[in-house]
Amino acid sequence: MKKRIGFYPRVRIKGGGRAVVSQAGSVLLVETVRKAGLDTAISVALAPWRKARAVHDPGKVLLDVALAVALGGDCLADVGMLRAEPAVFGPVASDPTVSRLVDALAGSGEKALAAIRSARAEVRELVWRLAGEEAPGAGGTVTVDLDGVLVIAHSDKEDAAPTWKRTYGHHPLMGFVDHGPGGTGEPVAALLRPGNAGSNTAADHITATRLALAQLPAKYRRGRRTLIRADSAGGTHDFVSWLSQRGRWLSYSVGMVITDAIHQHVLKVPASAWTPAVEPGGEIRDGAWVAEIAGDVLDGWPKGMRLIVRKERPHPGAQLRLTDANGMRLTCFATNTPGRPIAELELRHRLRARAEDRIRAARSTGLRNLPLHDTAQNRIWLEIVQIALDLLAWMPMLALTGKARLWEPRRLRLRLFTTAGQLVTTGRRRILRLTGHWPWSSHITAALERLALLPNPG
Repeated sequence: MKKRIGFYPRVRIKGGGRAVVSQAGSVLLVETVRKAGLDTAISVALAPWRKARAVHDPGKVLLDVALAVALGGDCLADVGMLRAEPAVFGPVASDPTVSRLVDALAGSGEKALAAIRSARAEVRELVWRLAGEEAPGAGGTVTVDLDGVLVIAHSDKEDAAPTWKRTYGHHPLMGFVDHGPGGTGEPVAALLRPGNAGSNTAADHITATRLALAQLPAKYRRGRRTLIRADSAGGTHDFVSWLSQRGRWLSYSVGMVITDAIHQHVLKVPASAWTPAVEPGGEIRDGAWVAEIAGDVLDGWPKGMRLIVRKERPHPGAQLRLTDANGMRLTCFATNTPGRPIAELELRHRLRARAEDRIRAARSTGLRNLPLHDTAQNRIWLEIVQIALDLLAWMPMLALTGKARLWEPRRLRLRLFTTAGQLVTTGRRRILRLTGHWPWSSHITAALERLALLPNPG
């Protein structure tokens, strides 16, 4: 019998290795920045904050932090992982320089935020044009999902407050473009709010919607080509009235609270008026039905609003609520989309659940906590997080195919970005050789080839 020596082979560690790149797969993000023209756009936008004889461009500094967040960092100091690989990321500013820039941008208030957002909107339009049929607006419409996110604070930061879940921190309201089942999503709005901010504050939903619309190409801001989806927090008179204003040309699908009036109307709906709910593939959803209710329950709401209710058998073990009826779980939403079957509209609203996937991706990409103390600084951090999430959405959209396009940030980091490589200098060219035995090296090389075929910006 052989003597057991352990599960894993023993290796000897020696320092001083040369020409080894530990984050070789991150060249995918670097090439995405270059092909999208994000480096130029951010540099121009932040030019007013570049001091005379400054060594580092403010746009490059901000992009470096965003790249570090996209690679898994969660604070400004994590930019050091880029500083360790100058062959891939170029010269990277020191930690004090990064902190000074964030302080300067935070001190300028809305001016810096507007500059960063304008650059992102400009680049987004170009990326969607490059993506063609893979872009979220390729079908002629764009869907924006609004949802709140609880961010826990472990120290006494500015505007941190008790939340409705009995935690302590902030309650940002975010908006994401839905890429559908074939991709991830892009952040288009992030409104930083105290932890005790109301979930159904209409003014905050209006502000977040304005921010989201400003990020979309102009052609989607008219002709009802943009759908705004929200849960019951968005089902307020003021927000729905704002969405329905003449000349705004928005479609909406917002959840509604089951009031006593709605509950009484549901009880009066005849059995023949209930239509079976459907699944994304078109098949019937087992144990679920939808119906449209009208009458005085719509009094005081904007003209053209439709109220659609779904009843469904609750899952085993689920407790019924006071608003449920006859052993059925009731949910309700409002929309202004005419002429479409109510089962189709209910399915469209139910797919808003994909926003939870976007929030999960955001939490793993810099939104697990807000690392800075002042609110103005953390607003800049939210913009950095959005740039990182943009890159993590644009890179798969432009370069990956098949199931790889659906990989969330954690899987992208584990399989692609952390791939090791060797940097070889031959003549005047630098070649990055990826490790041959890594199962996903082919994904990286194929993605880089697709990016190389894209036209250069400008």
